[in-house]
Amino acid sequence: MSIWWSLHLRREAASVPLARRLLLGTMETAGVDPDVSYELSVALTEACANAVEHGGGGGPREPGGAYRVTAYLDGETCRIEVADSGPGFPGKAAPAAPSDDAEHGRGLRLIEELADHVQFGNRSGRGGAVVSFDKILKWRDSPSLLLA
Repeated sequence: MSIWWSLHLRREAASVPLARRLLLGTMETAGVDPDVSYELSVALTEACANAVEHGGGGGPREPGGAYRVTAYLDGETCRIEVADSGPGFPGKAAPAAPSDDAEHGRGLRLIEELADHVQFGNRSGRGGAVVSFDKILKWRDSPSLLLA
């Protein structure tokens, strides 16, 4: 099975659970193991929360006030990409690990723990950050494909 979708969302807190619910619904419909679905949904939540908080220069309705979430379920892999139009990551290396007592910065490390492969980068040309991650899928014993 191959499924692909992309959302363009405003940088508002309410957009984060919307993206998460769409991913969880897609995974459930495709028959993905609930534990894998949960891990990917937590990683997506962290990436979206970062885009909402850091992803633009102005308010949600000004330029830079939106971000994009794209998910690909193809064969045995799910790949998710969250791109914003903020300042991007400083330098070319992955963001530095936060200190043990840091109040921010743990979300990116959580994404790295939950996914099989993670890339942090900057959008070329237009500016902004891109967080992409993928995970090998496991399947439920009996997929419950919803037929309408």
